[in-house]
Amino acid sequence: MNKPDDAEVLVKIRGLSFSHGSRVILDNVDMDMQRGHVTTIMGPSGTGKTTLLRLIGGQLRPKAGRVEVDGKNVPDLNHDELYELRKRMGMMFQTGALFTDLSVFENVAFPLREHTRLPEALIRDLVLIKLEAVGLRGARTLMPAELSGGMARRVALARAVALDPMMIMYDEPFTGQDPITVGVIMQLIRRLNDLLGLSSIIVSHDVAEVSAISDRLYMISNGQVVAKGAPNELRESSSEWAQQFLNGRPDGPVRFHYPAEPFEKDLMSAA
Repeated sequence: MNKPDDAEVLVKIRGLSFSHGSRVILDNVDMDMQRGHVTTIMGPSGTGKTTLLRLIGGQLRPKAGRVEVDGKNVPDLNHDELYELRKRMGMMFQTGALFTDLSVFENVAFPLREHTRLPEALIRDLVLIKLEAVGLRGARTLMPAELSGGMARRVALARAVALDPMMIMYDEPFTGQDPITVGVIMQLIRRLNDLLGLSSIIVSHDVAEVSAISDRLYMISNGQVVAKGAPNELRESSSEWAQQFLNGRPDGPVRFHYPAEPFEKDLMSAA
């Protein structure tokens, strides 16, 4: 952690804007996500964190701006080029998203069978290596319905690294997990990032957890980056928004009430 900021930029975002109809989700966003780093995007629910991952992966197209991954502007790629780039990206979904009719072994083997022509003997060895890395080699015959929530996340992580990607994106990896499981997943994200030479992008609102494993944090609100820096820099930030979010204050720049007409006016109009 706390790696130098002069590392090569893997994901470069410039002037990125995205809207759902008239609702602005991201507004002229700039970000740099460096190779070999764990970069976390934080912010309240509904601020466009997961949307940003979808834009990086090419599932969505921006209204304006550039999303460059390893030097390629994702919105400019054709179908085949995007397919090849996605094979170099791993994704760990918030729910794990395991195939319910496939065993743990078959879930991890799936991307290897889908995207390579490796012999079955080698696929078996690779799957066991990935499951050993997440501590679940002994669970390879279990079905997803037999797994705890934390075990399912770890299987999903093994599947995400099956093809040895250049980077992995994590969508709320700690949500709904007990403290022990959170600690295990935190350790795995950081350890696999460093041992496998990965780059990691985490979307989360779990302040303590991501601060402990991240090299750099971005905080977004109302479609814009409102604070950024290393965890220690944000803790000392003079930004009211950053301090409200980091300390869990119920009111501040992020208001408790959704924008609305004055309450009295609303009551009178209904009379």
